[in-house]
Amino acid sequence: MKLLRYGPKGQERPGILDAEGHLRDLSAQVSEVGGAALLPEQLEKLRALDMRKLPRVDGTPRLGPCVAGVGKIVGVGLNYRDHAAESGMAVPDEPVLFMKPPSAIVGPNDEVEIPPGSEKTDWEVELGIVIGKPARYLAPERALEHVAGYCIVNDVSERAYQLERGGTWDKGKGCDTFAPIGPWLVTADEVADPQNLDLWLEVDGRRFQNGNTRTMVFGVAHLVWYISQFFSLKPGDLISTGTPPGVGLGQKPPVYLRPGQTMRLGITGLGVQQQRTVAAAL
Repeated sequence: MKLLRYGPKGQERPGILDAEGHLRDLSAQVSEVGGAALLPEQLEKLRALDMRKLPRVDGTPRLGPCVAGVGKIVGVGLNYRDHAAESGMAVPDEPVLFMKPPSAIVGPNDEVEIPPGSEKTDWEVELGIVIGKPARYLAPERALEHVAGYCIVNDVSERAYQLERGGTWDKGKGCDTFAPIGPWLVTADEVADPQNLDLWLEVDGRRFQNGNTRTMVFGVAHLVWYISQFFSLKPGDLISTGTPPGVGLGQKPPVYLRPGQTMRLGITGLGVQQQRTVAAAL
């Protein structure tokens, strides 16, 4: 299933794409795409629906973040060997974790704000894991049972804040609009192998990132297991799994975003995002 949320900001409604790609309204079935609605038994109820009987939504409404009420976003750094190399950092022995606040989340095609004074705002296409069942101290072989599905994440990052101003990476990862997610949540049963997905990103039509999740240092199952050893994961929580090479930081010389540019990014089977960059209002 491809679950989504549509409508004006703050007024999004739950929806689903049918087999023909038409948007159908799910408001009579679930109040939101998130939280308890992502539990395995609830997803099974949605799979049993006759999509043809659901109200069809005409036109092209705005798509909101594909998951509502995200409790936390756990980011994974340096999870592609080539990206670690272009960043001038060692490949980690264990996953590098950081947090992005839920306040960074926006829709897949919403504007991305360049923070005031920023000169090093960067892009990162990433596979997002959406948790569907509570996870705490998991056994490795049970990790994938706790995944509701997958989505695209643009892990927008301000490199000076992240790397040059001391402390943890979080301050360079959590600015408002720095986490576009969607366009939809694709349930795990429709992703045959999360470790064989092409992902790419363009800025103003120039392809910067081309990669495949097979080159992750730590795969999806390992990440869900590993993170659960440190803190609980709840339904609707999001793990952003790292980015392949081609970020602005890795260009020679580095290239960073400025207002008025367009990012376009996608992952096989998970759709496409497109964001326009704007200067953040003071």
